[in-house]
Amino acid sequence: MTVNGDREAARRLAGQAHDVGRVSGREPWREVLLWVSRGRLGRRHSLPDVPELDTPWQDTVSPERIGWSQRAANLDGEFAFSVDYQICRGCQLGWVEQPYTLPEYERCGLASAGLATLRIEHPGLTWHTVGGHLSESKPFWAAVGVNVPGGYQQRRVCAHISAG
Repeated sequence: MTVNGDREAARRLAGQAHDVGRVSGREPWREVLLWVSRGRLGRRHSLPDVPELDTPWQDTVSPERIGWSQRAANLDGEFAFSVDYQICRGCQLGWVEQPYTLPEYERCGLASAGLATLRIEHPGLTWHTVGGHLSESKPFWAAVGVNVPGGYQQRRVCAHISAG
């Protein structure tokens, strides 16, 4: 494929952000053990492998943050875009961390589509990031945060979840 063809494929992929395959990665027995032991037993000492599903977009466990999810876009067998996220329904808060788009697909709408779909799937939340924004990423956060409750501004996670 040509560079323009690849970028056009990425734009089409952005338009498919609603077509999401899911693998929760939850381990109920581990969650019960953690709860019963108040966190002393059942802790995972390594991060899980992230499967690649055959859907354009996928929602799986985060490869970097324990207890977080990852939303990713698959293009030609690689993740063209990914972002880690966590929500707390009780506090009506959502966090996204470390969005990444392969350089050849930047400005094709993948990040905007992925973040918008998360907001649609989890209505009523105020959206933030945990970490500070690097100076080169501030224009990105300003652009994707327009009219988003919370505006993806930095905020610590609530007491109900782990920062990963």
